[in-house]
Amino acid sequence: MPSHDPRTRILELRQTLDLYNHHYHVLDEPLVPDAEYDRLYRELQDLEFAHPQLVTADSPTRRVGGAPLAAFAPVTHTVPMLSLDNQEDLRKFHADVCKGLGGLFAGEVDYVMEPKLDGLAVALHYRAGELVRAATRGDGQTGEDVTAQIRTIRSIPLRLRGEGIPEWLEVRGEVFMRLADFEACNRLLEERGEKRLANPRNAAAGSIRQLDPRVTASRPLSFYAHGLGELRGAASPPDSHWDFLQALRRWGVPVCPESQRVEGIEGCLDFHRRLMAEREQLPYEVDGVVCKVDVFDYRKRLGFRDRAPRWAVACKFPPREAVTRVVDIAVQVGRTGVLTPVANLEPVSLGGVTVARATLHNFADLASKDVRVGDRVVVMRAGDVIPAVKQVLPEEGVVRGEAVVRPTRCPTCGTPVVQEEEEVALRCPAGTTCPDQLRESIRHFASRRAMDIEGLGEKLVDLLLREGLVHSVADLYRLQAADLVGLERFGEKSAGNLLEALERSKTIALERFLFALGIRDVGEATARQLALHFGTLEAVMAADGRELEGVAEVGVKVAARLVAFFGEARQREVIAELLALGVRPRGPEATREGGRPLAGVTVVLTGTLAAMGRQEAQRRLEGLGAKVSGSVSKRTGFVVAGVEPGSKLQKARELEVEVLQEADFLQRLREWETEG
Repeated sequence: MPSHDPRTRILELRQTLDLYNHHYHVLDEPLVPDAEYDRLYRELQDLEFAHPQLVTADSPTRRVGGAPLAAFAPVTHTVPMLSLDNQEDLRKFHADVCKGLGGLFAGEVDYVMEPKLDGLAVALHYRAGELVRAATRGDGQTGEDVTAQIRTIRSIPLRLRGEGIPEWLEVRGEVFMRLADFEACNRLLEERGEKRLANPRNAAAGSIRQLDPRVTASRPLSFYAHGLGELRGAASPPDSHWDFLQALRRWGVPVCPESQRVEGIEGCLDFHRRLMAEREQLPYEVDGVVCKVDVFDYRKRLGFRDRAPRWAVACKFPPREAVTRVVDIAVQVGRTGVLTPVANLEPVSLGGVTVARATLHNFADLASKDVRVGDRVVVMRAGDVIPAVKQVLPEEGVVRGEAVVRPTRCPTCGTPVVQEEEEVALRCPAGTTCPDQLRESIRHFASRRAMDIEGLGEKLVDLLLREGLVHSVADLYRLQAADLVGLERFGEKSAGNLLEALERSKTIALERFLFALGIRDVGEATARQLALHFGTLEAVMAADGRELEGVAEVGVKVAARLVAFFGEARQREVIAELLALGVRPRGPEATREGGRPLAGVTVVLTGTLAAMGRQEAQRRLEGLGAKVSGSVSKRTGFVVAGVEPGSKLQKARELEVEVLQEADFLQRLREWETEG
């Protein structure tokens, strides 16, 4: 239990935070979520404020980060690389800025808002435009020389280009790994039989700290600049941070495209709301926003605290990691028969959502993490919609539960499980005769990216199965009003709506129908290539392995899956039933460039779309021939405005570009897709 004596508690907190700092900044092995660290850090700050006589120079509140790794040459930062204070209330930060500036300015303060990237902070040193040195932040005063490693990142220019390049320039920024690159890198590591990278942040930090630059070069790293360390010998030095970022862009240094200059506190809050709403659609991990006073003269006036500037603050989003306890460990059977251990948890708030379940991926992952009932664990959402158990937090003196035994039979249907060669997962081979696989296959078939049967969600699928009304996806199209009216929460209107949605779904693009069938390893991209290559469902079903292997996105393994799927009598029977019931997969003629309803039309999306994510909206628009752009111009065909739209909406109105609210857009989308 924590001590109630201030002196003892301060010592406890310092020791704990020093341990966490060492693991996070030096070893790249975080022991606790950021939210837990921040809570303890604030407690220490409050105690030191209340008892100033107990403050010492070695307190974690008086330094930044941890010591550099001894394997790299040390680099002393002429201008310390300080971290930023965390501030939950941007209004308070703005009030403090206004108070600090006094009467120096008239009107609103301009700020630059930037995503808070989750990577590794570095400083790039350019002499007469040539990259001569790169260093990590280290402890803020001394970092690690990682010049050889930084040189392997292709987005970082080895020599600046353009005019007005200063004699000496220190650029500060973040090395990170994009989510798509992270997944691709992990797939490659798995193919080589190597250990997966834990998360994008650790992947970036670990890659830079490789002593062999060739290892770093093999990792798909990116870099965005976000700050100025030193600038000497410039003909016309910038007056503001925003002007500096524009100069960097001109010189060839990458700057985050989401960064924006805003006016006053309302501009800050609007940016924060928008970025948080769009967080899941960003191509990289962010855990908040950074708010910086724009004008350099104002920054000089505001100055610094012991460990952070007064003119900048980090405002974190709700945490996507949290600590809770495992109540039970169940086994879930997925659409393709994979058995996944799932931890049932004591409910905990995670990223603004209450979480009571988290995946353990597979039984190898469960064994390596050694998660047991009763354990105190860290759960996380790092780019994934489904929370996962990250690690167990050891507890002294606590007797742990029994280790989970790897199952030999499917928990749903009792079929002996199998493990294919070179595959970690355990599978139930029973197919849709397994109740869980049948349920998941129907859910997938009806989903928005597949047949898009509006109103047929998870609860209704469960109800139809429980009532014995469907035994395959074909049975969905046999439903009658009399079958539905009288079911739980079902009246004539809701029954009619479902039947209309089923009827609409019968006319479907071939690629979406192929995806809806749930063929193992056949995703949307593969289904699209199959549709374009073969043109008809009959041709796809009749193709042999050699023909299939000639299709983009289809290799030997996927070709074998397709041949096996269409070779099963039951699958062919279900497809025949679907066609007999009026399902009409459309060939690619209607989806080729000349025949697409929105061919040549530029569309801009702004705000949050409640009915579908922006990625889904973009995919469907592009499928209709549209080009989805990030900026509004006179050539824009129309703008789709969701919840809390940004400045693009105002720009559209100024240019008199058509604006579709989400409801109108959805209606038009259905019409275009039917037309196509």
